[in-house]
Formats: sequence, C-alpha cells, structure tokens
Amino acid sequence: MTRFSSGSRWGTVVLTLLGCLVLLHLYTLIRQKEPQIMEMTRTHIVHHELLKELEKVEEVFIQLPPPRKRSPRAAKRRGPKRPTTLIDEFLDESSQIRNFFFPGPRDSVDPRKDSENETHYYYPGRIWLDTEGNPIQAHGGGILHDEKTKKYYWYGEYKDGPTYHAHKKGAARVDVIGVGCYSSSDLWTWKNEGIVLAAEEKNETHDLYSLNVLERPKVIYNDKTGKYVMWMHIDDTNYTKASVGVAVSDFPNGPFDYLYSFRPHGFDSRDMTVFKDDDGTAYLIYSSVENSELHVGPLNEQYLDVTRDARRILVGQHREAPAVFKNQGTYYMITSGCTGWAPNEALAHAAESIMGPWETIGSPSVVGGSKIFQLTTFFSQSTYVLPLPGLPDVFIFMADRWNPADLRDSRYVWLPLTVSGPVDQPLEYNFGFPLWSRVSIFWHKRWRLPSWHEEK
Repeated sequence: MTRFSSGSRWGTVVLTLLGCLVLLHLYTLIRQKEPQIMEMTRTHIVHHELLKELEKVEEVFIQLPPPRKRSPRAAKRRGPKRPTTLIDEFLDESSQIRNFFFPGPRDSVDPRKDSENETHYYYPGRIWLDTEGNPIQAHGGGILHDEKTKKYYWYGEYKDGPTYHAHKKGAARVDVIGVGCYSSSDLWTWKNEGIVLAAEEKNETHDLYSLNVLERPKVIYNDKTGKYVMWMHIDDTNYTKASVGVAVSDFPNGPFDYLYSFRPHGFDSRDMTVFKDDDGTAYLIYSSVENSELHVGPLNEQYLDVTRDARRILVGQHREAPAVFKNQGTYYMITSGCTGWAPNEALAHAAESIMGPWETIGSPSVVGGSKIFQLTTFFSQSTYVLPLPGLPDVFIFMADRWNPADLRDSRYVWLPLTVSGPVDQPLEYNFGFPLWSRVSIFWHKRWRLPSWHEEK
C-alpha cells in the first residue's frame, strides 16, 4: 500500500506539471495572436536649460500578431494577402490596439480636475476637454496670440456632426458647421468662445453652405487696420472649387464676417496656411496644381487679397498641410504627404527667404517613440507650429490625429519641437556644407511646458 500511495503522489505531481506546461503553451499561443505594446524610458540630452524636465523620452515598441492562415482555395482565388501594417490597424475600427491610438473618455484631459499631478500636462492623442467639459472642436487649426487681451486664441474646424460619405468613392466628411474658437492664458485650459464663423444652412449657392467644405482656418491680426483676418480653404463636395476664403472681425473671438472666395494667382488652392512675418508682411502658402507643388506669395496691406508676386516651391513633391515658422532669421516649414485621412511621413523644409528657394532637409528628427512614429508623424498630420515666448529655439508642434470613422473624435497631438544642430539626412541638392539646423520633435506621452513648472 505504501508503494502504491507514493506512486500515486508522484503521478499527481507529474500530471500537474504537464497541465501547467499545456496551459503555458496555450497562453503563449494566445499572446502571439495579440499585438504587443511595450514602452521604456531613456534620457536624451537636449542641451537647453529650460527643457531639463523634457529630457526623458519614451521609446514605444509595437509588435503586430502574425497574419491569420487562409485556406489554399481562398489564397488561390484572391491571390496573396498583403501583410497587415500599423496604418491598417490605425484605420481599423475593430483593431485590438484601437485604444492605443484613440484612448477612451476615461483618460480625457480635463482642466476641471483639481489634481497637482495632472494640471497643465499634455497627453497627445487623448480626448481634450474645454472648461465646460466638452471635447475641443478645433481641427486643422492654428493659434493667434492677441497682444490686446494677452490671451491665446485657438481656431479650427468645428466637426461635432455625423461622419458620412457623400458618394461611394468619396472621402469621409462632416457637413460644415463653422469655425470654432477657444481662448486660453496658459495654452492648456481652453474656454469655448463659440462658433465664430457659422455655416450657411439654407443658401445653397453660398461658400459656407453646409454641404460644401471649409478647412484649415487660420487667423492673423492686421496692425494697420485693427482687423482680425481669417483665411481658409473653401471647396465643394467634390473638391473642384479649390479656392481660399476670407473673413474679418473686430475682435479675436468674433463674430467674423465672411467676404468672398477666389483662386489665388489664378491657381487651384487646397491645404493652406498664412504666416505673418516680423515686419508685418503676411504671406499665403497653399498646395496647388492638384497638390503637386506649393505656392507662396505676400498678401496686400489689408490682408484681404494676394498681390501679383508669387513663387512655385517644392515642385513635383506632392505635399500638403503646410505649417510655417521662423527661427533666428531662417524660415522653416513642415509638410505632409497626400494620403487622405491616413498618416504619412512629414518632411521639413528651410529657406533664407520665405519666397524661396526652399530646400527639403528631410524628415523632422523624431526623438523617442519609434521608427513608425517618424514614418507616420505620430499617426497625425501637421497643422501649425507655435513659437513659445521666452523659450528661444523651442516651439509646439501641433498636429491632428484624424479619425475617419468618426471625424468629430479626431484627436490633437501637441509635442515639443526644437531647432538646433546640423541636419541628419542628406540635403535635397547637396550644395556643400548644410546651412540649416535640424528640426527635432520629442515624443512624450505626458509632458508640460517648463514655464508652468517654474511658476509653481
């Protein structure tokens, strides 16, 4: 009996071990079919005394599951299956890592929360609420710092409506609602100032008719006339109008009066921006000739029209979403490729004169994140680069993380951008020693501006 009992105990142990091994194997198989997201922190020396807090950046590693096996008949009938990419996962509403790209409402950035650990922190890609607790609607926009009120005003597309397709092959869209405006004194707590330029709901011939297109509104202040001037992309449902629109207001928070639309310099115009230089001269930069090149030219003294002077730049490069900024006398621009709502790799360009010639200096250097963050511009598209008073060589890179399944739920990606050091990619024309500094964007899943930290 004793021998039998001992053998039974050993048999139980063996069976238990075998059971554990089987469970471990099954768990491993299941985990292999799930995407893996890993993050680790490393220190990157930025050599900027005010940016010590931002030296730690996060590395992100994303491993997709292996493709599902298909039957030989299906493979023969449909041909070889294209491997799933991260961009496919980004565009897939049912993706297992959807929450990585579009975190849920529980993770919202909420200025109403009285928390020392959360106040003034940016979380790129999270829902960002205004002071009333509603998601900010300022897509494709830009920021104006108003010297009169000492406030920042954030203007953008108000997309709080249903997403649909105008026709079978049409891009996802939301009917025109208007231009939203938000005000802030700290660039983090935003008060909703309302829709400062509203859509026209009844007049089908009006540029702002709800079934048309209003994109990328930008506002600049005219010191001579005392007017706030808004420029925007105006189009029809099929994107054949390809014009710019102009509106004016006596106040930064509107209302803006819509004036007219036209094709600048006689050319089609789609994605655009305006830039006000140090001497008060303002410029229009827009994608043209079916997005194959950009055009740049000065506005008149009232900022209500273009002059006859214009230059073709980035010819044949097919770029859109221009964001122009200036640093130590040099002009820089970040642009996007033309891939609709899907993200792509940004490029940086530089020039000694805003009228050109412009030289492509490669992709902005992405510090932290991963290679895929550079290839997709953090799964977002450039819209504006904001200079920070008191922080030379430092800017905020503003981008939109579009959600084509529900455009109202598109997110904002704000990250620190610096200009320093030589470029780290071959120049476009290789004309000797590079004249341009490197444009770097730092990935942080959580960060804040150094000045707010110092004030506390």
